Amino acid sequence: MKTIDIVVPCYNESQVLNILYNALEEIVQTVPDYKFTYIFVDDGSVDNTLSIIKTLAKDDDKVKYISFSRNFGKESAMYAGLLQSSGDMVLIMDSDMQNPPSMIPKMISYIEEGYDCCGGYRADRKGDGKLRTFFTNNFYKLTNKISEVNMPNGAGDFRLMTRKMVNAVLALSEVQRFSKGIFSWVGFNTKWISFENVDRAAGVSKWNFFKLFSYAIDGITAFSTFPLKIASILGFFISCFSFIYLIYIVLKTLILGVDVAGYASIITINLFIGGIIILSCGILGEYIGKIYLEVKKRPIYITAETNIEDKKEK
Repeated sequence: MKTIDIVVPCYNESQVLNILYNALEEIVQTVPDYKFTYIFVDDGSVDNTLSIIKTLAKDDDKVKYISFSRNFGKESAMYAGLLQSSGDMVLIMDSDMQNPPSMIPKMISYIEEGYDCCGGYRADRKGDGKLRTFFTNNFYKLTNKISEVNMPNGAGDFRLMTRKMVNAVLALSEVQRFSKGIFSWVGFNTKWISFENVDRAAGVSKWNFFKLFSYAIDGITAFSTFPLKIASILGFFISCFSFIYLIYIVLKTLILGVDVAGYASIITINLFIGGIIILSCGILGEYIGKIYLEVKKRPIYITAETNIEDKKEK
């Protein structure tokens, strides 16, 4: 009998965990040829998420859990779940029921057909604000154009992977993780299926616009050096413009004499060049910051407690 581990990152999800567990139990009963294990990763929750998970684990030996010493973020939680998994296949899904458990049998069928991964993507952005939808749609377009990865619009972390692909993902052990990009970067034969966007079963989203924007910046800089090229190109053209303008000023002075006019244009040019310099320093800072965090080689997460025997750390 083949085995499937279902990895569920959780952060303050006490209102929805029982709903998710019951939904999963209903679905796995329809897949008799597979043995399932649930791996709940408590990402430093401050509500009673962990106590609910422990109760589930006490009543069902399929339930395993990892509890972090603090909030390390969803990326770390997903990595921990993958690292502690041992199944022939591993499914990653959110705890808020926005990743429909009903899709699991269909995902399994595609893996059985020979795919290494079956990923789900949102067919629409129903429920999201116009500004968030605009930035999200353009993030995927921009990322696909300037980086080595290719993600369909709406692609998330909801996916079923073979052990071969999971091992490849775990081989990329950078601290600053962007799993959507990592999943695409490692390659493998992936089948994408769409699902309708639904509201959370309970609770509120932990992602606000600022967090999503920061996450997008991390994703772009993790898989593309194009922003650095933009800074170089801007610097080149501004230097050319400055040199041409210098020749113009010299010739104008030689022909027409000294002219005290032009204060406004000089200030405008200085502000423009200053803005470009600050922008370029900011882009460089993003990459240097990533280097700084990587070279310290701090652990991706720290486990406070778990019921997984022979747990692995990294």
